[in-house]
Amino acid sequence: MILERHTFEYKDKIIIEKIKMATPFRYEAIFENSGCFIYFKDRAPKLMSAEQNVQVNSQEAVLLKCGNHFLDLLKKTDDEEVEAIIVHLYPEVLKKLYSKELPKIIVEETCNVQSEVVVSKEVISRFIESLEFYFQNPLLINDDLLELKIKELILLLIQSKNVCSIQELISDLYSTRSVQIKNIIELHRYSNLSLDELAKLCNLSLSSFKREFKKIFNDTPNNYITDQKLKRAKELLRITEMPVSEIAFGVGFNDPLYFTRIFKKKIGDSPSEYRQLNTA
Repeated sequence: MILERHTFEYKDKIIIEKIKMATPFRYEAIFENSGCFIYFKDRAPKLMSAEQNVQVNSQEAVLLKCGNHFLDLLKKTDDEEVEAIIVHLYPEVLKKLYSKELPKIIVEETCNVQSEVVVSKEVISRFIESLEFYFQNPLLINDDLLELKIKELILLLIQSKNVCSIQELISDLYSTRSVQIKNIIELHRYSNLSLDELAKLCNLSLSSFKREFKKIFNDTPNNYITDQKLKRAKELLRITEMPVSEIAFGVGFNDPLYFTRIFKKKIGDSPSEYRQLNTA
């Protein structure tokens, strides 16, 4: 549940916003034609997107590419709230700001390593403080100032270890890129995501997702994903002493009892029986 929301608009688009949420809460952010930078003040969620499955810490930010993203905010106390500041990076805005040329380091940097999507508080603490000041004094905000804040953010990111991430993000914003279903399924095979959520991560309707999935894996999504989870569960039962319930949660089952039933149906033995038969 969103408790408070404050926004700054640029050319009739919300470009910077501050939101306060009550937990538990799943924030589905759909940025089909944009990227975004999200900073979490006190508590941070687990990020699941088309290409990322990472835990973000408090006072860290995350840089997201185009696509769908799910941010799970887990509840610990009845009155817990989570606050976030979001900067939207629209391709048309970036093209306007960099109409002549992109910063040289973006063009010249060669990125052969996995990009860093998490931005440390050391990099952006002062930037966040400045945004807080403007949220407290909104009458100071105008288009010129918002342009400067976007450029400031880009420059902060490209002078840090996030240069490859901002390079990839801008590259994606300037060109169309099809999402690879196979990579998304590989990344989230043990995540507790529904088929609807996986379809959204792939930027597809549920029916289109099922159809494309069948072409790639020659199987239905439910059957393939369940088999992959059970394959991992069998491995953990053989090589670890983890409790069955912990294994169930670890491979993406919400209910250990359901996990036991489906395991016995598919494998022929219960998880405990399988462990006894396959460990010395």
